[in-house]
Amino acid sequence: MRLAGEGTVNILGVVFDDVTKASARDAIIAHAKDGGTLAAVFTPNSELVERCAEGDGMLTGIINSAELTLPDSVGIVKAARIFGTPLKERVPGVEVGEAVLERAAAFALPVYFLGGRPGVAEAAKRNMESKYPGLSVVGTKDGYFERTPPAVSDVIENIAESGARILFVCLGAPAQEKFIYENRRALEDAGVRVALGLGGSLDIYAGVSRRAPKLFVSLGLEWLWRLLREPSRIGRMTALPKFYLRCRREAKKQKKRRRA
Repeated sequence: MRLAGEGTVNILGVVFDDVTKASARDAIIAHAKDGGTLAAVFTPNSELVERCAEGDGMLTGIINSAELTLPDSVGIVKAARIFGTPLKERVPGVEVGEAVLERAAAFALPVYFLGGRPGVAEAAKRNMESKYPGLSVVGTKDGYFERTPPAVSDVIENIAESGARILFVCLGAPAQEKFIYENRRALEDAGVRVALGLGGSLDIYAGVSRRAPKLFVSLGLEWLWRLLREPSRIGRMTALPKFYLRCRREAKKQKKRRRA
């Protein structure tokens, strides 16, 4: 069942919720307060959707298992327009995450930070608790733990002991989505009610990374900003033109089928 009842948009087989930042935040907080089961929140970008479209059915299934999937990137918003099913707005996960922390402080909802390099989650905790008085980040763990069953069990046990209702999983895509998917039942039993896969958000909250300048954001060029700062990403960036071309081809096919 979708966390937000505002309709969905299908982009190459991946389902996105047609939400605003505010409605996504409110749905997450409402479930964290009163939900009886765990809800997963994912933020797949164009690169990840292209990987799904290339035939990774298992990844598609994992992403589509989420109760809330946010259109985090400009590429997804543009793709929705190509298919003639425009989304309300772009919903960056890093912004929704911070909005959730602000509301979590107001409602005394305990939060756990998982991910980042050693020290990053702790720095994010200090910064966010200072920024939002009343926020309780009840536990942190860096992302450099072995993905063996015993090590994962230790992490989940620590989360359970913390009493967290909201879990930020910042392991990078698709590792974070797989972690939530594979450990859904254990996380639910641990008391977590919302698990959010938020990529590099902890780095932003910790102050070790910063988002693109507003000009780049307004022009939809955050990808270029990241490429300028990390030229090694050039190989990954080739997925973007492939994604756009695939969307245009598929949109033409759909139009033809409707006319037939």
